[in-house]
Amino acid sequence: MDIEKRKRFIVNFIYCFIIGAIVVVALKYGLSYIAPFLMAFVFAFILKKPINFLNRKCRVNKTLAAILLVILFYAVIGVLFTLLGVRLFTSIQQLFFYIPQIYARDIEPSLMDLIDSLEKSLSRLDPTMISTLEEVTGNLVKSLGESISSLSMKVIGAISNYASTLPGFLIRVLFTVISTFFLTIDYDKVMGFLLRQLKEKPRKLALEVKDYVINTLFKCIRSYALIMCITFIELSIGLTILRIDNAILIAFLISIFDILPVLGTGGIMIPWTVLTAIQGDYTMAIGLLCVYLVVTVIRNILEPKIVGSQVGLHPLVTLMSMFVGAQILGVFGLFGLPITLSLLKNLNDKGTIHIFK
Repeated sequence: MDIEKRKRFIVNFIYCFIIGAIVVVALKYGLSYIAPFLMAFVFAFILKKPINFLNRKCRVNKTLAAILLVILFYAVIGVLFTLLGVRLFTSIQQLFFYIPQIYARDIEPSLMDLIDSLEKSLSRLDPTMISTLEEVTGNLVKSLGESISSLSMKVIGAISNYASTLPGFLIRVLFTVISTFFLTIDYDKVMGFLLRQLKEKPRKLALEVKDYVINTLFKCIRSYALIMCITFIELSIGLTILRIDNAILIAFLISIFDILPVLGTGGIMIPWTVLTAIQGDYTMAIGLLCVYLVVTVIRNILEPKIVGSQVGLHPLVTLMSMFVGAQILGVFGLFGLPITLSLLKNLNDKGTIHIFK
């Protein structure tokens, strides 16, 4: 009997592993090909209620309402992304274009002052070390300057190369827009056709999964909005105490940047702290470092609890699933794996599936 149970367990484990591997590979390598159509489905779902409202309350033809709302929707998104994108790319290009000048004007003199102080200290201990130190520091400063110039040129070149990929991006956007038009006009027909391909039990399960995933996704968005607000408040207080100019605006921009995985707050705070220390303002550098550490520690404590409470998972499970998901599928996995585990737990609790005891 025990041998049969073990065999069944091994077979089930291998089966689940193969299915999981197929899903991960399909998402990792196939998602980009169907992304325009998935996005169109999402946008069509978002616009479904406004279209139905115009059709019922304002007596507007459903097709006309769909066309008008899709045009308005993409016009607003297009204007916002164009303005923000142009401003962002221009700012980044200008920043990296002027970094070598900033290095030559501010950072290199500070480094030379630090080296002079070090030379004076060493000369009191061992005068023979001066020539060796001068040679090493000279090579170091020269190498650092060349590296910064090279990095700036590489970043500017990368931005230019990224701009050259815009035609492919615009083609994807065009397919998304066209698909959204068709889906918003015939959303009920398309969904009805897809559901008719399933038998009654799988159809019920599919509708249940759809409703749960949508609700959980909105809960995740609400969770990260709360985390962003907490980060904004912490940064505002910290930067105001440090008497940073435009502290509220800077805190707001960093809190938005904090949502990005991998980079987060450290993508701005760490380089800012290092540059401030190199310029000799050690008090400000220590203050910025303390603000960064407080924000990071509080976020790492609160994020699993807030997200976990919204999706119905234990904070440790939420943290592990976010980390593993981000490692496997990037941003999509960061959100997708916790939601998937939450869905499986919900279906298991209802008795629809039997995975966990």
